[in-house]
Amino acid sequence: MRACRRREAGGPRGLRGRAIEQIAELIAPQGRFALIDDPKTLDVVPFKRKSVSTHWEFMFTRSMFETADMETQGQTLSAIASLVDAGEVRTTLTERFSPINAANLKRAHQALESTTARGKIVIEGWQ
Repeated sequence: MRACRRREAGGPRGLRGRAIEQIAELIAPQGRFALIDDPKTLDVVPFKRKSVSTHWEFMFTRSMFETADMETQGQTLSAIASLVDAGEVRTTLTERFSPINAANLKRAHQALESTTARGKIVIEGWQ
């Protein structure tokens, strides 16, 4: 949902206000809201009347805390690798700039600032 873009989601301060209200309006009762980002604030009160659960995903949780399901991380990564190998999952990589230098850093930064960049931009190859 486009309402989750950082600018509309409360900027660097957090996920609140109109964006969270839009999400709360659209999400199903007893729905699940997942994040991989770290907003400074997150007002989940609008989720209460629909009993929406909130979930964070942090890829190192299992290994950091040696959870009982720690082995599932490897299984998940293997499954994703198989999907990539089969061509069923594609990268979001859209541009590569090489070598790593001031000109290419500026070029990549300008693309991101334009707000028209799509996918991931990679800067690679030290000179």
